[in-house]
Amino acid sequence: MPPTVMHQHSVPRLYDEEGDLLLEADRRADRVILLPSGDPRKASTDRDRIRIQWGQHLLADLLARRYRTLVCGVNTDDNSRGIIGELAGLLPTSQWNADSITQYARTFAKSLGKDDVIVLKYDMDLVTVLALLRPPGRDHFTLESLKRGIRIVAQMVETRYDRLAVASVSFLGAKSNRLIGRDEREPSFETVLRTMFESGYRGDVFPSLGMWEVAPTGVFASYPFPNSLKVMREGGF
Repeated sequence: MPPTVMHQHSVPRLYDEEGDLLLEADRRADRVILLPSGDPRKASTDRDRIRIQWGQHLLADLLARRYRTLVCGVNTDDNSRGIIGELAGLLPTSQWNADSITQYARTFAKSLGKDDVIVLKYDMDLVTVLALLRPPGRDHFTLESLKRGIRIVAQMVETRYDRLAVASVSFLGAKSNRLIGRDEREPSFETVLRTMFESGYRGDVFPSLGMWEVAPTGVFASYPFPNSLKVMREGGF
């Protein structure tokens, strides 16, 4: 029997039968292009990065108990369209609904100044929600309020292993609690990740649904991004 020929640089097959050919994406498809970074053979016990959960479904993962804690926003006006209201309606043992979530937020907002930021804790039995209360009198979050809120979240989570694993929304593309930068526009995803990382957050972040349309721009699965991106920005290769 002739020896088996080994192709060391062959591309692994992803799907059975003709699936690889059938699922070739074209420019009409919503998709992301995931770029590799780092050495998978190196590992550390330190929580030294934010994982970006491309292609995953946050609500489904929360109901499947993959996370103990959710980080999101909450406001004093209407939370029926936000993820916190959706989650409360889906969890079978939750005692919260969109109205009670909003009323609870109003109770704390009465004692806050215009730019004060606090984090409210909602115990929904299967999931603990740490919700950044949108500053009273504003219809959006700012990067400064995000930084202050995430810093509080990090202190509430990183020393409490019973609250891990933790997932956060990206605060981008929000229906109820928009995030606006200094230029009155929604900031980049990189800016949000940098703000969260510098504030001490090391959990997972779920991109917004609109980010499925970012191809052909490549994306990374964790933050900080590799140094090669900085080199390219400075004109190197």
